[in-house]
Amino acid sequence: MSRRIRRVGMFLLGAGAVAAVAAFVIRNQVASNRRELFSANAFRRLAALGHMAGEPASAGSVAVLRDFCGWEPKRLLRNRGAAILVRMEDELLRKVEAD
Repeated sequence: MSRRIRRVGMFLLGAGAVAAVAAFVIRNQVASNRRELFSANAFRRLAALGHMAGEPASAGSVAVLRDFCGWEPKRLLRNRGAAILVRMEDELLRKVEAD
């Protein structure tokens, strides 16, 4: 029984290490590519959208997202950009109405 528990423990330790390395690599790629909204690589564009989703709304961001939604060939990314655009436009509208 002890040998079996040791093997399971080693397997879980290895699986955890692989998961940690994969998470680090993905996080690093997202961080390094988040400003590449018009890249030829779809993953880089997705990372850039993820970055923009966390940013506060600004007129510049809205203009860039409008351009992106008109340019993006992939429907999934275009829809994600449009959702972020709607949120930013609503946020800007609320700011204007509050002033």
